[in-house]
Amino acid sequence: GAGPILVSTLACELPELGTLGSKAIASLVGLAPMNRESGTWQGKRSITGGRAVVREALYMAALTAIRYEPKLRDFYSTLKAKGKASKVALVAVMRKMLVILNARMRDAQSESIPA
Repeated sequence: GAGPILVSTLACELPELGTLGSKAIASLVGLAPMNRESGTWQGKRSITGGRAVVREALYMAALTAIRYEPKLRDFYSTLKAKGKASKVALVAVMRKMLVILNARMRDAQSESIPA
């Protein structure tokens, strides 16, 4: 799912990729669920803020990934089978892709540094 457009968008718009943890990178992009609560009132969680350009590129890549990438397709299908809405499952795939790409970038950076 990570094509040339997503890779170039991540390189330009997200220089922190590979240096932050999974929760921090998801929050930075705006893929972390935020609570809408006050006192005893509880609302739905939603994604807000972050870098919209990166989110848009991840959205299109996630659409392709759930079609052609077997692991992400199975992850999406499992969420749908549990009763999650299509958009919620798609955002979960986006977040999973971002976490995977972050880990790959971190590993690539650690290998390239000579000891």
